[in-house]
Amino acid sequence: EDPDKKTEVVLLACGSFNPITNMHLRLFELARDYFHETGKYKVIKGIISPVGDAYKKKGLISANHRVTMAKLATKNSDWVEVDDWESSQSEWLETLKVLRYHHQKLLSPEPTNSLQNAIPLTKPGRKRKQEPNRHDPVKKKNQSPDIKSVPQVKLLCGSDMLESFGIPNLWKLEDITEIVENHGLVCISRAGNSVQKFIYESDILWRHKNNIHLVEEWITNDISSTKIRRALRRGQSIRYLVPDVVQAYIEKNNLYSPESEDRNAGVVLAPLQKHASDSKN
Repeated sequence: EDPDKKTEVVLLACGSFNPITNMHLRLFELARDYFHETGKYKVIKGIISPVGDAYKKKGLISANHRVTMAKLATKNSDWVEVDDWESSQSEWLETLKVLRYHHQKLLSPEPTNSLQNAIPLTKPGRKRKQEPNRHDPVKKKNQSPDIKSVPQVKLLCGSDMLESFGIPNLWKLEDITEIVENHGLVCISRAGNSVQKFIYESDILWRHKNNIHLVEEWITNDISSTKIRRALRRGQSIRYLVPDVVQAYIEKNNLYSPESEDRNAGVVLAPLQKHASDSKN
């Protein structure tokens, strides 16, 4: 199989990562295995993008701790990395905007880096704008048009995120449409039937179901950040549920407590605030 003919995929996971767990890391591995087994895709990168503090979720600890833990957790990965662009924004950002940002970044790599870094990439006397992506030469060989030279950024999620599409005012309908139309979803689930039923019951998702990849998780993993925080509040061990470096960081900084769980209590989640006020206008 000619690797040039494979569609390059970048997997983007958005969420609280409060804290990051072994389950989050497994989602990436499961998704990559799935794509490689199809023979049509090559996963070139995984990106973890923790949500910013402005999301206002109950119990959400500060983004710098959540980003640091995610970086510690992926230090040994040769393909999954952490991006703090989303978490460093002062306002909460729709997931679609984060997808668009990473897609754009792939089209014009490292525009923000200092100029010195950018110079070696360009041939002298050539304007940078003329190369929208570095895979240009592919087209010259006059190969079949099914080669997609631009990597696709797909949103990696668990079944709970997919089903959150059904929560009123949490997502904008046009955002869901653009996500599944232009990017795509990879949904890891252990309850395949309920996710398929959810897609079947949604006209938008059904229309774009070929852009929604359902991955069965056969070795089930029921770890969640909520359960990790509960164990920590009760002084119970979380070893083997999160990477050792994450556990050590949590202990050293005494991160999760009954007090931290009360953060943002009674505050309306940013998207609900925003979309509810939008619909009134």
